Amino acid sequence: MSLPDTGAAARLAGVGTAVPDTSYSQRELLDLLAVTDPRVRSLFLNSAIERRGLTLPAAGPDGSRAVESQGALLRKHTEQGLLLGRRAVENCLADTGARRSDVRHLCCVTSTGFLTPGFSALLIKEMGLDVACSRLDVVGMGCNAGLNALASVTGWARAHPGELALLVCVEVCSAAYVFDGTMRSSVVNSLFGDGAAAVAVTAPGGGGPGDAGGAPALLKFSSRIIPDAVDAMRYDWDEGHGKFSFWLDPQIPYVVGAHAEGALERLLHGTGLLASDIDHWVVHSGGKKVVDSVRVNLGLTRHDVRHTTGVLRDHGNLSSGSFLFSYQRLAAEGSVRPGDLGVLMTMGPGSTIEMALARW
Repeated sequence: MSLPDTGAAARLAGVGTAVPDTSYSQRELLDLLAVTDPRVRSLFLNSAIERRGLTLPAAGPDGSRAVESQGALLRKHTEQGLLLGRRAVENCLADTGARRSDVRHLCCVTSTGFLTPGFSALLIKEMGLDVACSRLDVVGMGCNAGLNALASVTGWARAHPGELALLVCVEVCSAAYVFDGTMRSSVVNSLFGDGAAAVAVTAPGGGGPGDAGGAPALLKFSSRIIPDAVDAMRYDWDEGHGKFSFWLDPQIPYVVGAHAEGALERLLHGTGLLASDIDHWVVHSGGKKVVDSVRVNLGLTRHDVRHTTGVLRDHGNLSSGSFLFSYQRLAAEGSVRPGDLGVLMTMGPGSTIEMALARW
């Protein structure tokens, strides 16, 4: 048993993120939305979230917020998503030390709206990327989708040594909100924030941007689906409101936590590694309960998930891009040393746990 060879492995060469210009504290949101139900207020104020970036409709003369139609929500998803996606890509390229003309593959992930053509085509036009850039859009997989897509992008990078691939997660969660005062909607409305994250993936070869010395190598990916919980996280049509809305089963944090150890065992199988050998954990900021459940079931410390809880505190659940916000904080912290091992972990609809093993 041994670790996969890191010599030709694809690497995370740079990362960039973006959030809306407007952000709100949980208490500000409760006041803006005129929420008086003590159960809902408790949900917001005990979420371990302090602020979130959101794109809310303008206030009317009486201070109330307009009810957005499904068409208006889809337009917001496209317009705000394109703005945030572009910012994230620009920040990622700056961090990578690459130019727009270096991008050879673009994969865009979103679950907060539907559009055709997808964000990949729109970003290529908006940013003037090479028209020969290959592209992929991953739509509707949910919070876990960032790692699903990263596995695909890693495969592309390994097949094209020295060339630059970008993964961009674009989630305008405020384009998927329903305000009706129910606990179903309130759980979602108390949790998610808008944001985009981009990561550059390259493999050594050719002396191009793929030669990213010191960047973490992606050694292995694993997936674990929980079919019995296939309906526990959904984004589907709400007949009562005539628009799409999220549904989160209250028990899903504990279901995910109960399967986390099995998912990790699958990832580490054949490597000779134990959970105690992992130096860094980059876990999706799914919510206070799910993070606590994963931490307890994997035997992690609060320090291990400090960036996960920090992103949750400052931005809420950013869906598919959350783990890249945490990875960015880890990279900026300066605590990683050559040879360190890390696990990236996301959770989402399916219900699914995705993991990746990295080595610096």
